[in-house]
Amino acid sequence: MVATTGALTGKTALVTGGSRGIGRAVALRLAAEGAWVAVHYGGDEGAARETVARIEEAGGRAFAVRARFGADGAVDRLFEELTAGLAGRGLDILVNNAGISSGSSVSQVTREEWDRLLAVNVTAPFFVIQRALPLLNDGGRIVNMGSTASRFAVSTQIGYTVTKAALESLAPSLANELGRRGITVNTVAPGAIRTDLTAAYTSVPEVVAGLEAITALGRIGEPEDVADVVGFLAGPQGRWITGRTIDVSGGTYLGPIV
Repeated sequence: MVATTGALTGKTALVTGGSRGIGRAVALRLAAEGAWVAVHYGGDEGAARETVARIEEAGGRAFAVRARFGADGAVDRLFEELTAGLAGRGLDILVNNAGISSGSSVSQVTREEWDRLLAVNVTAPFFVIQRALPLLNDGGRIVNMGSTASRFAVSTQIGYTVTKAALESLAPSLANELGRRGITVNTVAPGAIRTDLTAAYTSVPEVVAGLEAITALGRIGEPEDVADVVGFLAGPQGRWITGRTIDVSGGTYLGPIV
């Protein structure tokens, strides 16, 4: 965790998919800034408890909430646990980070895979936002986790790309609707990030070298690179940015590097 500045002291936050990878880094970052963080997880209770423990060991406050997105009633269960944990307090920050990936080309995507991608990556965050609105305090923040997949073509991620593009499209309309309440809505779009979930390719030297060669800053991203941007948008300095997508890829696929 970074040293706290207290910029989010007194604020509450929900980070979906907050037990591992980018979500964990975001939860740690928000807690380090003083936020009381609800760490959502789908199935890995141990990872969620570890995230909560790391926050508490650093002097922060957090609690875990469970809901397996894509299952019936998941959003209802999430908000039952969330409202109980908040104990009457409203919500200030919502980070829709939970999502699943796909490695299938258009000819390989099955109806089952397609339906699950849409359910977890689009339907769940949409209805999480809908359910959160009555809880969300004026001046709040919504940050959705998109992807650079919606900016350039990767044929083996076509289903994932469609869902991330759909999620990204929510921000402008929501920002316009919620702006009079002082609520900002933005999308953060990471490129390749080194996590346990991406180890299948970020642990392969040849793949990493190829990605570094097409990235302006010349390296694979770390979860903290994304979490720092989310922390900025969630804090007071992000108050005048809304309805936008922020590319957090180190400059991947900007053009020929000469």
